[in-house]
Amino acid sequence: MDMASAPAPSATGTLPAPASVVKQPPAADRVYTHVKQGVLERRYEGGTLLTEGELAEAVGVSRTPVREALLRLEVEGLLKLYPKKGALVLPVSAQEIADVVETRQLVEEHAVRKAVPASPRLLARLEELLDQQKAQAAAGDLAAAAVTDRCFHAEIVRSGGNEILSRLYDQLRDRQLRMGVAVMHAHPDRITKALHEHEEILGALRAGDAEAAVALVHGHVNWFSNLARGELR
Repeated sequence: MDMASAPAPSATGTLPAPASVVKQPPAADRVYTHVKQGVLERRYEGGTLLTEGELAEAVGVSRTPVREALLRLEVEGLLKLYPKKGALVLPVSAQEIADVVETRQLVEEHAVRKAVPASPRLLARLEELLDQQKAQAAAGDLAAAAVTDRCFHAEIVRSGGNEILSRLYDQLRDRQLRMGVAVMHAHPDRITKALHEHEEILGALRAGDAEAAVALVHGHVNWFSNLARGELR
């Protein structure tokens, strides 16, 4: 390389880092993401005991950031820490399902009523998400289908323009994702029914029928209340 093409030193006398170098997230964030995805996607089932050493080795970090990440996940209600033993992945409880169903019904029934008349942008986005979920279900990617399912409902909630309600609903996201993946694995036929119900909700919004949309959302969400009576395994 000649002097004309060489990179110029910085003010400190060091050469700038190559543009291709991508800075990794902090170690604790990498552990947090690894464990959280494992729990939500059921690679770490409820009742699994995770040790700091195993997680440190899996992510390639020391134990200190592992402890920090596990503390964050305990605050979010996904894990229970046991000193000198590890972290227990908390199973989805019947009470948690019942609480989530009740909250979803309050928020989503209000939101879908408020969404009528639906804007062309909302209808187009819901149709896009429905097509995406169909493709994911056909490919057997249940974790991705559960994420898209949550996006479908969240889009309706956000369409109302109430930021407080949207933030409240977003706080349920992780719990809903975890339940959604569990339901799809325990009840493989449910994904087909869920897609059909999404089509019906979209149809009611297209038709401008608020009462039909509310009734459909109520029935769609209420199905999960059956799990609170012991169907979830």
